[in-house]
Amino acid sequence: MSKENTEREPVERSSFQDRAAGVRPGEELDLVKLESYLRTHLADTSGPLTVRQFPSGHSNLTYFVSLGKEGEGCVQEAREMVLRRPPFGSKVKSAHDMGREYRVLSRLHSVYPVPKPLLYCDDTSVLGAPFYLMERLRGIILRRDLPTGLEIGPDVIRKLDESFINGLVQLHALDYTAIGLGDLGKPEGYLDRQVLRWIERYHGSKTHELPEVEQIAGWLKDHMPPPCAATLIHNDYKFDNMLLNSSDITRIKGLLDWEMCTLGDPLSDLGTALGYWVDPHDPAEFQRIHWGPTMLPGSLTRKQLVQRYAEQTGRDVSNMVSYYVFALFKTAVVVQQIYYRYHHGLTQDQRFATLMESAKILLRAALRAMEANEV
Repeated sequence: MSKENTEREPVERSSFQDRAAGVRPGEELDLVKLESYLRTHLADTSGPLTVRQFPSGHSNLTYFVSLGKEGEGCVQEAREMVLRRPPFGSKVKSAHDMGREYRVLSRLHSVYPVPKPLLYCDDTSVLGAPFYLMERLRGIILRRDLPTGLEIGPDVIRKLDESFINGLVQLHALDYTAIGLGDLGKPEGYLDRQVLRWIERYHGSKTHELPEVEQIAGWLKDHMPPPCAATLIHNDYKFDNMLLNSSDITRIKGLLDWEMCTLGDPLSDLGTALGYWVDPHDPAEFQRIHWGPTMLPGSLTRKQLVQRYAEQTGRDVSNMVSYYVFALFKTAVVVQQIYYRYHHGLTQDQRFATLMESAKILLRAALRAMEANEV
């Protein structure tokens, strides 16, 4: 079979590929400065510049950039790229280090499925903040629910979930020193620092009194698991950060959003994945804020994900509930940080208006896990 045939994507699946939309108000880019910069630093860039925005995501902003020829008789295809920049009005600068994210992609590209990085710019006079560009990969991203018309049977769902956990196992097996990321973080005492840091982050972005916070924070300090040998961790491993192959949706084509990648406890990475994973038996309020299609017939449960990870890695998962509670707490704080920007008028994105209630639901889920002592 020719390469052309093996890479052709079926029409019925390709129609569900992730697509950009119009740029949200308040998140526009300076197209004049951006175009000048791109034409200076990229070869073969004749033709118009168009910029659209990928509508999902709540942290770093992601834009679709097309630069190339158009019109009748043109044979050169437009150059398609993805641009990433920090959110407008964010208080947490350390969480939006574009140069660091670009470096991670540069090192990972040859050993793990990620988009190829193309260009990094730290000149804030161009867009008001550092940014980078990477290749645009085409594929399907599964968000809260399956797109209308996309049907996936139980057998495929199970295989997809197995690929999901396999991708995490593969990441944690990488020799981070050999690929040049040995200085990415400080793995010693990682989890202790993280718990304290996320408690501080909550107080730094506090808008309302949430009494659950102090109870959960105290429990986490008293239930710290023993250290686990460090690996490279993604720190936001979930379905809507995965680009799946349109011709075989069980294959991960690229893992996205590496802004929080570091060296640390791999079980905290698994815990983060579990924090986004909603089971069919979970309370209705938790099911309402599900992050991906994890409750479809054939889906693995959180416990089954943990079991599969343990079988493949040999790691001790007996303290997994502590990682799970921390993941729920951390996600609640991230939601709180985003709501802080909306609350203080730093963004007009109406998606953020109800995030305070989502934070409360996550905190209640953490309390239930603490009481039940299970993921």
